[in-house]
Amino acid sequence: MSNPPPPTPLCIADPATFWPWHRWPEFTHWPDPAQTTIIVPLAGMTDWGLGHPLDSEETVLLSVLKEALQRAKPSLRALMIPPLRFVLGPSPYSAFPVSPPEAHAFLAEVTASIVASGFRRLVFYNSSPWNEELIAAAARDLRIAHGVQIFRISLSGLGLDFLPSRSPDRRRVQTLITGLTGRAPEAPLADVALDLSSGWGDQSLGVPPLTEPALSVPEATDDAQGILHESASTLQGLLQEIAARPFLPHGGKIVQAQHP
Repeated sequence: MSNPPPPTPLCIADPATFWPWHRWPEFTHWPDPAQTTIIVPLAGMTDWGLGHPLDSEETVLLSVLKEALQRAKPSLRALMIPPLRFVLGPSPYSAFPVSPPEAHAFLAEVTASIVASGFRRLVFYNSSPWNEELIAAAARDLRIAHGVQIFRISLSGLGLDFLPSRSPDRRRVQTLITGLTGRAPEAPLADVALDLSSGWGDQSLGVPPLTEPALSVPEATDDAQGILHESASTLQGLLQEIAARPFLPHGGKIVQAQHP
């Protein structure tokens, strides 16, 4: 009888860079918080027809981030907050979605709290295709509101795109999830891959389901390490590039142009 796969941890994180695992006196005496990059993960919950659980986006998102942060230490000073799980999800196969105004307000509240702690550089790090436009709009609005420097990274830019209609990465994503969780994918609902409609206008996302057999757990485990290494290396490079960027001029304040 084979042993059951280990349970997925409540939150996948690098202990040294996970905000909740630092005590409040550490933040009181944090050395030069402006030099620290704060990573704000956004993880949706949608059945993308891959045969894996609804938390698969988060599993991929945080596993890649954990690997990238461990590779980047000690040259990169970064902290990750717990993932924001109540985000957009207009597909009928999305769970626990909130409206765009609620999602934007959630990001605004979290950002205001981070800024109040003295940090000035943030990265919105997103798994869900539904939330790419959200973080673009919120980054612009919150930069204006708080004078804070905000960057955006989505899994789709790391070769891990969940969106069927544009993604050549679905088999790659499925394999990575299988390897990370040690669980073989189940047969997806017959109509999931055929009806991933966004619910916004005419953005129909119907595509054929995956037809090739999924890799076994041992096969996927071997392949997943290479996928994880490649994606984490790309993310590490982006985070280090962000950390090297100059700070916003005028302390982040938007200075009106003077006209003669």
